[in-house]
Amino acid sequence: MTEPTLYPESGFLRLRIDLAYDGSNFSGWAIQPDRRTVQAQVEEAIEKIARVRIESIVAGRTDAGVHATGQVIHVDIPDSIAIEDLAYKLNRILDEDIRINRIEVAPPAFHARFSALRRYYQYRILDENKVIQPLARLNTAGWYRPLDLNLMNQASKLLLGTNDFAAFCKYREGATTVRTLEKYEWVRDSEGYLVADVVADAFCYSMVRNLVGAVVCVADGRFEPSWIKTLLENKERVSDSLVFPARGLTLYKVDYPDAAELLVRAKKTVARREEENN
Repeated sequence: MTEPTLYPESGFLRLRIDLAYDGSNFSGWAIQPDRRTVQAQVEEAIEKIARVRIESIVAGRTDAGVHATGQVIHVDIPDSIAIEDLAYKLNRILDEDIRINRIEVAPPAFHARFSALRRYYQYRILDENKVIQPLARLNTAGWYRPLDLNLMNQASKLLLGTNDFAAFCKYREGATTVRTLEKYEWVRDSEGYLVADVVADAFCYSMVRNLVGAVVCVADGRFEPSWIKTLLENKERVSDSLVFPARGLTLYKVDYPDAAELLVRAKKTVARREEENN
């Protein structure tokens, strides 16, 4: 793994940017040829103001159709650029399905990806073929069978801890599938929506949507909760047919350590990833 750039070059300033987006009409975060992506839109907007090539580093690369209310990126821009009204200017340039919520000068050694301690995702389901209201359709997946909340949480608890989540991740050459899942818990809110809170140090490709699909298989009666543990231990890849839709998934928060611990955290993350991939 390439050593991350933890400090901006001379004459540049590192910014932390907190943003939100409706992922419905994006092909995910990362730039792709001939595709509309969040990264491309954000970088193009910043480049119009900074007048230099910009490369953004993101806390969590969301897939096509996935939303964010608490995404974090960092960019290095010339230190001559005024940042006081930069968020306002960017929101004037960007389409309305991306909003810049906050911009600040990043503390030394801040790295949006490698300094992060954990990422927080929410997943929303409306079961029993109930009607999803027009506004809720943007961030809610439907399911035709009734789902047992207690069974969902029984199954979810079996996945907690540091594990190899190969069964719940799409394969990517050279990418580790070892993650620490800190929280996976479901509640049914006052409107009847099932809402999952999923927190981990990091997530691999399609992991949350796979975890949701597997737990639903237990909650609608097809499998016992122990089936989840068997999948995890045997690293049996969950069928793509069980992967839940992207629209139900939202990244809502990223945690970082105190400024004094940023450098230590980034180096520790890189070292662990290199060890796991070797």
